[in-house]
Amino acid sequence: MSQRILVTGYGGFLGAAICRQLIQQGYRVRGLARGTYRALADAGVECLQGSIHDPQIVEHSMQHVDAVIHTAAIAGVWGKRSDYESTNIAATDLLLKSAQAHRVGAFVYTSSPSVTFDGSPQSQIDEQVPYPTRWLCDYPRTKAIAEQRVLGANQPGHLATCALRPHLIWGVGDPHLIPRVIERCRQGRLRRVGTGQNLIDTVHVDHAAGAHVLALQKMLAGDPRAAGRAYFITDGQPIACWEWISTILQCAGLRAPSSSISVSAAYSIGGVLEKLYRWTGRTEEPPMTRFVALQLGVDHYFDISAAKERLGYVPWLDRQAKIEELRSWLMPQS
Repeated sequence: MSQRILVTGYGGFLGAAICRQLIQQGYRVRGLARGTYRALADAGVECLQGSIHDPQIVEHSMQHVDAVIHTAAIAGVWGKRSDYESTNIAATDLLLKSAQAHRVGAFVYTSSPSVTFDGSPQSQIDEQVPYPTRWLCDYPRTKAIAEQRVLGANQPGHLATCALRPHLIWGVGDPHLIPRVIERCRQGRLRRVGTGQNLIDTVHVDHAAGAHVLALQKMLAGDPRAAGRAYFITDGQPIACWEWISTILQCAGLRAPSSSISVSAAYSIGGVLEKLYRWTGRTEEPPMTRFVALQLGVDHYFDISAAKERLGYVPWLDRQAKIEELRSWLMPQS
């Protein structure tokens, strides 16, 4: 009998890719999400509809499960602190507690490189970099707390846990990063921050999903070197930030704007807008925030040696071929 894997947030961009890879490798997959996803159900996913906040739903979803891949989260850089805390921290605690009670063998947590980001450049850093003492928004703060809870729950011989930190996930079907860049350009709200030469890492969705499957397999096999730690996950090919943004826009038939703003000016404007939006009670994301300014203006690329050595993760895709797939998906049809 093949092993059953629970994937939370299974209908998301990453979650769906993980489900497809698990099914291809012969696992039974149970997905938990608030929505319904017919294509995944047709592919063989056992689909459960419900909230990761609901103890009864979580209890039901954990029945006869061998491992959990927890991708569900509230992302973004703007929103209610309480929403981030309830979804990213409290719901993760609930899932961990249920996994322990049901003697689940492995728990893979989808984290983020931003859990280590305090605004300083991150140039080829590895997982030894400590958590910061301050965060620029609630997403990385709550993800860092949840990551520490997951890693703290690691118990050799009982529940093996690890956290993966995929960075800027992209690919055909991306509903987040790529559409956001394109929409900002079309609205005339996109400007280069700094020189644009700062290096960033990205990760194709199939690479990110593959890393989750590898981590799961290593921990279910009882490999002690895989568990109890976090891993940066990237394509292993840092690229200049503005070159990457320009490439995305070119794939959509758009030209990158030539206007620019200094990193310090963007940071200052972001700080003012954050205060103004909070003071006026506006719920939409400001056009600039301190976090976004620094993510666009400073280095953030990572050493993935640990994932290679401990998980067997090696990026295998041809980036240029995947960019051409992206072009076919985005380019307006004539």
